[in-house]
Parts: sequence; structure tokens; C-alpha cells
Amino acid sequence: MAELIGQIEDVDRVAIDTEADSLHCYREKLCLLQVSLPGRDYIVDPLADVDLASLGTALEGKEIVLHGADFDLRLLRRGLNFAAQRIFDTVIAARLLGIREFSLAALVKRYFDVELGKGSQKANWARRPLSARMLEYAMNDTHYLLPLVERLESQLKQFHRTDWLRQSCQRAVEQAAVERARDKDELWRIRGSGLLRGRAAAVLRALWQWREKEAEAADRPPFHILQNHELLNAAVSFASEKLPDYRHFSSRRRQTFREAAQNALQLSQEEWPVSLRRFGTRPSAEMIARTEELRRRRDRGARELDLEPSFIASRSTLEAIAADKACATTLLVPWQRELIGIKI
Repeated sequence: MAELIGQIEDVDRVAIDTEADSLHCYREKLCLLQVSLPGRDYIVDPLADVDLASLGTALEGKEIVLHGADFDLRLLRRGLNFAAQRIFDTVIAARLLGIREFSLAALVKRYFDVELGKGSQKANWARRPLSARMLEYAMNDTHYLLPLVERLESQLKQFHRTDWLRQSCQRAVEQAAVERARDKDELWRIRGSGLLRGRAAAVLRALWQWREKEAEAADRPPFHILQNHELLNAAVSFASEKLPDYRHFSSRRRQTFREAAQNALQLSQEEWPVSLRRFGTRPSAEMIARTEELRRRRDRGARELDLEPSFIASRSTLEAIAADKACATTLLVPWQRELIGIKI
């Protein structure tokens, strides 16, 4: 670690990637940190006895190079207590150049004619020791990032889009700093839950809450306990007075599963979940017209610059701006607003 920190002090730009155990534990944690500097690649094991605080301090003030920054920035904040101030997101840079295939493997193939190995995306990164294959996979996630930045940066300068990158990367930093919070009373509304009403919805809510407790106690992701479609089917069965049988459950788990459903079935109608309005108010003709005008401007700019229209602004973003123009300052960065012709 002392060697790595000494190397970081001498550079302005550091390539970083992270690996978590979100597919294997209830609460994901930082399990691996890959760091690349000019000519040197490092792997840090956060599960070992290492001083992560000193690493976070060393990274302060550096430009952090990431590929698809959002998840890594959030994990670095939780695992290292480190908040990047400047980043270079190679996904954003590639999309600003009109590149449609912007996975790391696609970009490495495009610029360096190297095929990256596959097979460790769903590996358990909390397991030790890590295999040689996993270590190679992890290291490749940052090994090419710094030379890739040089290629992308050069092209962005040619197209005069360097400032566009700065704006978009700064917005990514700001968004990653915001804690994502959902109403705990609505968390149980999984895909397909909108089709359930009344008693069935009450059972689904209870079974979802049961699954969360079981997953936390076992330190496993909730889908390891019961997948979403199984939750939905069970809720419908219980509400129809049928008894689903999950023989793979232990006797204790089967009992608590049924108790959760039975308790929900005994709720009064006033205690059932309230159905959410899915579509809100019907848009006015003026709002539809404004949305279409914004879409035409967006698509015209996308054609002229060979960019993906959705990268400039999504359909939902255009609709929100059509409803309230002031939203544009929070939903779009300056280059996107200028391209669409939105003046605030």
C-alpha cells in the first residue's frame, strides 16, 4: 500500500474499478479495488488488513478514470469514504464521439485490437483466494483505461467536445453523491405487482417483507431466497385460498412464510395497500405539442452530430421539460440544452 500511495502522489490521473459481492450477500460490500497508473497495475484487497483511509486520502484531488462511473463512485464512497471531485468516464466520452458499442471490451477491441476474456462477471469476489483467471479479469478492467483516455481525449478535441465531457462527468459526480432513497412502503412493488389488487397485494407486501428479513438473516441476496415471479405467484395462490408448497424451504422457513401470508389475509380492507396511479394526469394537447417540438430538435441535432438521440435527452426528460421548462437545468447539462435550443 505504501508503494501504491507513493506512485499515486506523482500522477494527476488514476484509473480505478471496483468489484462487489452484490450477487452473493444481502448488503453489497467492496471486495476488490483495481488501480492502474502509467506503466503499473495494482489490486487492493479491501477484505485484508490494509489502510484504505490512506488510499482515499491519496486519491483526493486526482482525476479518477472510470468506465461507467455511477456504481463505482457510490461503492468508493461507501467502502473508502472517498468522493471523487474530477472524473473521466470512458463511457460518456465514447458516446460523445457517437460510438454505439461502448462496453469496455468493445472499446479495447476497437482501439487496441485486443479481445478481453469473459467469464468472471458473476464471480464471488468475496471468496479467497481469488483464482488467476479472476485476477486477470479484474486487472484488465483498468489496465487499458489510461491509454484509452488518451485516444478518446484526442478525438474529443478534434470534435470540440472536451467541454461537453467535462459537463457530463461533473453531472455524474453530482448524481452519485445523492443518496437514492425510495419510500419503504413502496419498495415491495416489484415488476408485475401492479396487476395485483386488494388482498393479493397485501399478501405480496407481507411476503416481500418476509423475504427481506430472511435474506438479511442469511446474508444472501433476496432472490436467493425466492425470486420475484415466485413471490407474485405465491401471493396470488394465498389470496385464492390455495397453499403454495416450496419444498426446498426448511420447515422453519416454510412455517414463517405461511404465517406472513396468513397475517396479511387477516388484514381489514382499510389496511390493504392503496393502488398507485400509474399514468398521472393526461397530458394536454399543448404539452404533447411541446414534447414533439423538443423531440424534433433533439433528433435533428443527433443526426447532425451522429449521436444517439437518447444520449442527448430521453423521451421522459423531454416530457418533463415540456411540462415544466425549469426542469431543464437539473435534467440536462448546458451542451444538451444548447443542442435542443432550450434557453433558461
